[in-house]
Amino acid sequence: MSGSAGSLLHLSLLELSEALAARHVSSHEVTEAALSRIAETDGRLGAFLKVTAERARAQAAAADERAARGRRLGPLDGVPLALKDLFLTRGIETTAGSRILEGFIPPYDATVVERLDAAGAVLLGKLNMDEFAMGSSTENSAFKPCRNPWDLSRTPGGSSGGSAAAVAARQAFGAFGTDTGGSIREPAAFCGVVGLKPTYGRVSRYGVVAFASSLDQVGPLARTVGDAAALLQITAGRDDRDMTSSPRPVEDYGAALEAGAAGLTVGVAREWLAAGVDPGVAQRVEEALATYARLGARIVDVALPHTRYGIAAYYLIAPAEASSNLARYDGVRFGLRAGAEGGLRAMYGETRRRGFGLEPKRRIMLGTYALSAGYYDAYYLRAQKVRTLLRRDFDRAFERCDVIAGPVSPTVAFRLGERVDDPLQMYLADVFTVTCNLAALPGLSLPCGLHPTEKLPVGLQLIGRPFDEATLFRAARALERELGPLPAPPEISA
Repeated sequence: MSGSAGSLLHLSLLELSEALAARHVSSHEVTEAALSRIAETDGRLGAFLKVTAERARAQAAAADERAARGRRLGPLDGVPLALKDLFLTRGIETTAGSRILEGFIPPYDATVVERLDAAGAVLLGKLNMDEFAMGSSTENSAFKPCRNPWDLSRTPGGSSGGSAAAVAARQAFGAFGTDTGGSIREPAAFCGVVGLKPTYGRVSRYGVVAFASSLDQVGPLARTVGDAAALLQITAGRDDRDMTSSPRPVEDYGAALEAGAAGLTVGVAREWLAAGVDPGVAQRVEEALATYARLGARIVDVALPHTRYGIAAYYLIAPAEASSNLARYDGVRFGLRAGAEGGLRAMYGETRRRGFGLEPKRRIMLGTYALSAGYYDAYYLRAQKVRTLLRRDFDRAFERCDVIAGPVSPTVAFRLGERVDDPLQMYLADVFTVTCNLAALPGLSLPCGLHPTEKLPVGLQLIGRPFDEATLFRAARALERELGPLPAPPEISA
């Protein structure tokens, strides 16, 4: 790749958008640079499951034609992006990282895909993920593991590991993932990019392969806070095809982006900085809080006493909903069909045996058990009561502050293979993120520096009031202005 082409890939999404608008660069040039970058690096990284080069080139050509006529569609017109492989894409295989959907070609697009198409975005391809979004390391992908571009021996996080890795490695200018219990924020933290889990209902889930329907939410991953705000701006809003999407008007997320930290009150849940958090992670989080104080924000302690029950509640509710959602994969309608010669019951059993990986099978069994007669009240119903208590904790905390800050994960990115045989340790990676989903709140992961000894990214988590993504962006941008985005990862040099 030439130096000039490579330098294009280091632009932020909004910087590229300005260059495209001024016609200093064409969408064709930057799309070819991105495709070359993927070809050169993805054999080591494993971020993409499918590269849609032909479609990307056609979309880039259409964007350049619009620019020549002075009819750009907006800030995303001609910008190369990528999607986690559970967004349905008409005519393009969508697998959700599972063998059971291998070969499935959707007949329609997800709403997010439609909105990106209408905005003129260029689709580079579909990104690697934990199977059916079940995992925290992208090692549960049925096709290949994804690696962290900061250290190829480590996980990029999960389940949107491919999305975070592609953005960090300068393969794409932004990406979309989903977050059920931290699946955008943890990979963003591990890979040193910005990741937003919006308020439940802020972005349509129509056409997104479901894991746990009361927890799943679509969100952007990007290199800067402004880039993430621009991606949310295009995709947020009511969709009549998703009954859980909110009719609430979408704010102008850029309007207060540069308003600074002065006047904000940042709540700190000391439960999140107690024993179990890596000292280097805690140090960077404390430094970020000190920076907020220096910038004029007020720092107050808040109590989230039911946090300690979050993991237990989440790993009852999410598998229960997964048990219901994944029942549709039976060899009749989608993807893989096996054992049909033995009759209907044999087909169901053999299709699921061959098609589902270990983690989906584990969660289906956990969820089915929790919902079974005699256990529903003891497990699922009790977990829903804990969910209510968690929401009340947050409501009380937000009486005292505008955002709540803490670590995204107790550690930096762990090594591939380190936790695959210990599901409990894998699940505990989500200890600080699941409560946000259980309470249906918006949460953002922002790089707050490198670990002092391991030299890997540390993520600061900011959680906001329902539908107050604008304040999250404002608070995150104030810190980003001081610390700056992280540089390109050294393991995948550009």
